[in-house]
Amino acid sequence: MTIDIDRLMRELDRLATFSDAPAPAVTRVVYSETDRRARAWVRELCAEAGLAVREDGIGNVFAQWAGAEPDLPAVATGSHIDAIPHAGRYDGTVGVLAGLEAIRALQRAGARLRRSIELVVFCAEEPTRFGIGCFGSRMLAGLLDGSELRDREGKSLRDWVGDYRSVRLAAGCYDAFVELHIEQGPLLERAGIPLGIVTAIAAPATWHIFIEGEGGHAGAVLMPDRKDAFCAAAEVVLAVERVARSSGAIDTVGTTGVCDVFPGAVNSVPSKVRIEMDVRDIDGARRDHVLAEIAAECAEIAGRRGVRIRREVINADPPAACDPRIIAALEESAGAMAFQKMVSRAYHDSLFMARIAPTGMLFIPCRGGVSHRPDEYAAPEAIGCGVAVLAGALAELAGRIA
Repeated sequence: MTIDIDRLMRELDRLATFSDAPAPAVTRVVYSETDRRARAWVRELCAEAGLAVREDGIGNVFAQWAGAEPDLPAVATGSHIDAIPHAGRYDGTVGVLAGLEAIRALQRAGARLRRSIELVVFCAEEPTRFGIGCFGSRMLAGLLDGSELRDREGKSLRDWVGDYRSVRLAAGCYDAFVELHIEQGPLLERAGIPLGIVTAIAAPATWHIFIEGEGGHAGAVLMPDRKDAFCAAAEVVLAVERVARSSGAIDTVGTTGVCDVFPGAVNSVPSKVRIEMDVRDIDGARRDHVLAEIAAECAEIAGRRGVRIRREVINADPPAACDPRIIAALEESAGAMAFQKMVSRAYHDSLFMARIAPTGMLFIPCRGGVSHRPDEYAAPEAIGCGVAVLAGALAELAGRIA
């Protein structure tokens, strides 16, 4: 089995040109004209490989290489091609185009498989359009119906795609799902190990927290009389960090990445603040305990500072364990190549595909652990290694016919 890494790298470079940001940055927000052209180009590549291509009502793309027993549940692989503003060219795209190259490599090798292999291009892994990550795979898993989605301008999903029916996948449609992805962290590169086999995927809980105090003139409102919403918010942010650090596990992380201050004037005491908080862990119970402690901290801060604090839960997804059968297939395909078992602290469409089918993930190193930046980079050798192991595992899971 041969991997055409030169062709694959050219395709990754070509996909990066579908961008609303100047090179080397990539911006490709779902449903933008750029995103639509990129998905159309990927569909063309799949058709050229002889795959049967379809697209559902919200833009998830499915490209199938039929097996000898096409009525059996297929084995699937894939990822996403949408990109946050000023991102890089490897996040998600490697999993899509490497999945296609894995299928082409099996075709070139004359592989005969019982089950079909299906490449899935998820329509929106990034939370850029509607503020929630993985909404394409969430809808495939039946976790969203889409009616609640609104972008910053108030446009609904229906406004973007027109009338659509439920895109939920039928139970048992896939026998297995495997996603290849850059690590988006430094561990593999630091260890000099070419492969990471994922055992568990951390899950996020996202809160929007609203703090309301009392505004006033920065010179006229004396310090003993203040109910400064931003000072209270600062305490909440530090509480998120402190509680996450004290969970007892390195796998617990807490982040406050958005802070909007009203009225936003240097000579006015802030009266309202909105922050967005993200807490993740591979242990759901431990993460939920952290959330409860943060809620208690919010109540204490509100009482002491005389402000009102309201929390809105955006999502609280359960973590996922990777399937032992898929882990074993990846290990067998790796053969003599070194690999490291690890957890995924970033979440991916695999987190929600695990609600549909047995799921696994394969990581390859990325330079410096950098991701979501224009200097994101994965070496051709690393990508080729990942494709080879992915192809072998897909063939094993699909069932070779001698």
